[in-house]
Amino acid sequence: MVEIIAHRGSREGTSEHTLAAYRRAIADGADGLECDIRLTADGHLVCLHDRRLDFVSDSRGVVSTMDLAELAQVRLGARRAWRLLDRCRGVAPSAHAACSGPDDHLVVTLRQLIELVAQAGRPVGLAIETKHPTRYRGEVETALVSLLGEFGLLHPARELSPGTVGAQIGTRPAVRVMSFAAVSLRRMRALAPDLDLVYLMGRIPVRLRDGSLPGGVRAAGVDVGIVRRHPEYVAKAHAQGNAVYCWTVNTPQDADACLAAGVDALITDRPAFLRSHVLGARAAGSA
Repeated sequence: MVEIIAHRGSREGTSEHTLAAYRRAIADGADGLECDIRLTADGHLVCLHDRRLDFVSDSRGVVSTMDLAELAQVRLGARRAWRLLDRCRGVAPSAHAACSGPDDHLVVTLRQLIELVAQAGRPVGLAIETKHPTRYRGEVETALVSLLGEFGLLHPARELSPGTVGAQIGTRPAVRVMSFAAVSLRRMRALAPDLDLVYLMGRIPVRLRDGSLPGGVRAAGVDVGIVRRHPEYVAKAHAQGNAVYCWTVNTPQDADACLAAGVDALITDRPAFLRSHVLGARAAGSA
């Protein structure tokens, strides 16, 4: 069955990259959680998409110039209408309450997100996107590998000894690292050769239109528009032994196009809706 990955958590009634968004995604049945990571001035990895805080919080500033103590004072919440996902109608208030907490609007560290996944009580994977360019260059990947190593997440979970965080996550690879920057994936391949890597593409370069990927990468992460316009790309990637992840799949039409093409994973802001839609499509297909 196609995997459903929550894009920055569930954004139905919650702010992206918050613990509330990630708790809700777990409650919504997401198979995995996606996050973007940035390195702070004092060397911590935090889950934030933008290089600046301006559009996602009540503060201003460049994330990489701030230390974690400064970021701990920031209250997350979209400041622009185009950053909001207005899908809250019809969601039961009790569902929100079950996922709420006093830290719901605070910046989340990657360490906190790993700990949350470890406590999920069921297999939940992580899809971690490194953001580039950044002033810290390869320090991002070095810090990521160090943190994952601390939690025993540098190898597929099935290879880990009982009692580690990875073993609690399940039999799928506990972590996938994604990036639009090929150099970031090369660094990860050198530092942690057992990790699964996903090459993100807004468009497919000519040299990769046959479904091939850079060395060591075994999954393509493509915009949903690519699948709509060129569904044959998925079969080409599969023929090369590569998986295909599709982002950001939020509508029935896009979900159906991805399912028809045979996409392996759907990255979505709406994991509850998408899970229900996929299950319904599967039931209809077997009827």
